[in-house]
Amino acid sequence: MLARTTAAGLTGMETHLVAVEISASGRGEQSMVSIVGLPDAAVRESRDRVRAAIGSSALAMPSGNIVLNLAPADLAKEGAAFDLAIGCLMAAAGGAVNRERLARFALLGELALDGSVRPVKGVLPIVDCLDRVDELDGVIVPAANADEAALPARRIKVYPVRHLREAVEILNGKAVESYHASLGKFQEESLEEIGDFADVKGQALARRAMEVAAAGGHNLLMIGPPGTGKSMLASRLVGILPPMTLEETLETSRIHSVLGLLEGKALVDRRSFRSPHHTISDAGLTGGGKNPHPGEISLAHNGVLFLDELPEFKRNVLEVLRQPLEKGVIHVARASGTCEFPCRFMLVAAMNPCPCGRGEVELGCRCTAAEKLRYRRKVSGPLLDRIDLHVELRQLSEEELLHAPRGESSAAIRERVVAARAVQQERFASSGKYCNAMMSSADLRKYCAIDAHSEVLLRQAIAAFKLSPRAYDRILKVARTIADLAHSEKLCQEHLMEAITYRSMNF
Repeated sequence: MLARTTAAGLTGMETHLVAVEISASGRGEQSMVSIVGLPDAAVRESRDRVRAAIGSSALAMPSGNIVLNLAPADLAKEGAAFDLAIGCLMAAAGGAVNRERLARFALLGELALDGSVRPVKGVLPIVDCLDRVDELDGVIVPAANADEAALPARRIKVYPVRHLREAVEILNGKAVESYHASLGKFQEESLEEIGDFADVKGQALARRAMEVAAAGGHNLLMIGPPGTGKSMLASRLVGILPPMTLEETLETSRIHSVLGLLEGKALVDRRSFRSPHHTISDAGLTGGGKNPHPGEISLAHNGVLFLDELPEFKRNVLEVLRQPLEKGVIHVARASGTCEFPCRFMLVAAMNPCPCGRGEVELGCRCTAAEKLRYRRKVSGPLLDRIDLHVELRQLSEEELLHAPRGESSAAIRERVVAARAVQQERFASSGKYCNAMMSSADLRKYCAIDAHSEVLLRQAIAAFKLSPRAYDRILKVARTIADLAHSEKLCQEHLMEAITYRSMNF
């Protein structure tokens, strides 16, 4: 073996270190390069990219039979992130790089034919893993990935480069300062593009349901004719959610980094709002692929997943949401193994009341009762049972359209939501939970005690709406959130009554 260095790859969200080794044998003017260690097509093609990059960088290409080994050999290697490590090993075999320093560095990056270094995916979680390897002094990354690489680096030094020649100079001991990212500039909220709740005309019940959902982290379903503001309300929900904590920011940023969606930023600076089209596959929603990658529900982690035209989604696509809604994680199983992706999100769904969308005879609806029932039953009962609030939106009158006063702003609603979430964080401080939607059965008994009058009300609701045990629990959770918004330690009858109204729709 002539030289070795360290690279890294990803399987799902899990980082695995890869030892990259080079050996040369024989003589000759031409170099024959082979790569072993279960490389995919992108890794195998790196020999041609690296050869051109070394020539463009005026470095010597080693001659003879060159073997590059990516260890462990039984782990599949994918992507172009190994290019920079392979290129520096080639340069070391040609005598242009200090081999001892090369062994103390990790290298990540894709090489262009002119030797420039292009960004790669997953740098944030990879550097977080490399930071715990004592044998490494530094990591060389593409300049475009500098911020996300420097953020998790506490011990290891980060050196961003734009060209292969820069990496060679660093490995040969050129004095270059390591890069440091400032966390403060990445935590600023940027909500200007989201829109304000003040723009929504009428729909007081839906606005209130949105506030309750945001305050407790509850799932929400809106039913109403086209043009009543369902999508408009959903898109503004992110603007009234509390700011992300540092832990939530890092979790969300890791997912975006794995998919290459940070776009040069170190962190995701606001909660995600994902709105996939109803033609999406189950793998696109939950994650998957040969090398499993996160799906839409993981991209919505700590944010909002909005499913518009809910009955138009394929039944099997909707059914895969049932476990993630309960557990906050999704397990994707493939022949090569199982990956776990975080997906703690708020589900907001919207649908029309009937196939034609109008819902009422006065609005021109001609759908029969059977057609309406068949349409609504495209969404299964078990999924609906996991949605805490069901709210119906109505068509606005002419007076409301023309003269409705400007509604309450998102900023004012957000203040109440933040105050309610603060109460919940204090309540669950010892358990790691942060909202009422995450309450366990023990929490319900402790924090949702009801008096005799409230018990009578609940008995009537259970009998009238045929509520399941899960629906009963969710009514108590929503009532607890309503009480928190009202700054009430006790769960009162009016809180329960409002919570029951959000479960009283007939499906």
